[in-house]
Amino acid sequence: MNRLPKTLLLAAAVALVLGTNPALAIDKMSAKDQSGSVVDARQEAQIWTTYALSPYLRTNDITVTVEDGKVTLKGNVEEDVHKDLAAAIAAGVDGIKDVDNQIKVDADYKKPYDSDTRGYGDMVDDATITAAVKSKLLWSKHTEGMDTKVVTHNGKVILTGNVATQQAKQQAEKLAKNTDGVRSVDNRLQINDKIAFVNGDREQGASNSNVISDSWITAKVKSMFLYSSNVAGTDISVNTSKGIVTLAGKVDSGAEQALAIELAQNIRGVKSVSSKQLIF
Repeated sequence: MNRLPKTLLLAAAVALVLGTNPALAIDKMSAKDQSGSVVDARQEAQIWTTYALSPYLRTNDITVTVEDGKVTLKGNVEEDVHKDLAAAIAAGVDGIKDVDNQIKVDADYKKPYDSDTRGYGDMVDDATITAAVKSKLLWSKHTEGMDTKVVTHNGKVILTGNVATQQAKQQAEKLAKNTDGVRSVDNRLQINDKIAFVNGDREQGASNSNVISDSWITAKVKSMFLYSSNVAGTDISVNTSKGIVTLAGKVDSGAEQALAIELAQNIRGVKSVSSKQLIF
């Protein structure tokens, strides 16, 4: 039985991930393989993957062809900036010497969208959101240790499981809603009074035997800001000493300042937050 070369299997796998026709990808790769230009095919795959991950290009109809280091781009986009972005991405791939950008700009162009079909970029976005929400729930002093399951589909987060109190349920929803990329939250958490006793015993034991390090607190506060959709985390410096967090930098509004303080206060191990140096 004939076996496809590994390079052809790679082409088929990339095609499946990106939602293209595997047979066409294999035929194209086979032709290149015969001419010895496997590098071109790898460069095409890299460009396609980057487009699929880009929220600005993934829904556009763009085709990519690479021949001896020269990229030819064809298709349609709605804005000039998207055409320029496509060219810049292609030009940034190692080994690319020239980009022939034949993409047409049409402000009225709308690619047909199948609501049942999710692209590679959509799945990566949802997985990123799920990981961020799970992390935030784990780091928060109000939701740590909850029996919570997080599922994300097209930016919609579904929370299921059990929590100890109504406050914990509300806090979990708030943390999820304030996560970058989240469009909505379906809070299906159930309140279970028995969890309160278990969590209480664990927290008391932890306070007696384990001390959360200042470096851990600083790292989690910074991450909490970066995951937030309403706080410019890169503009805020965070320092922690003996559980006291000091925030410094500039924010755009009093609402952003208040949210930054609240997020920091809710991290496990934080005793208090000093925000005198956080201005707007």
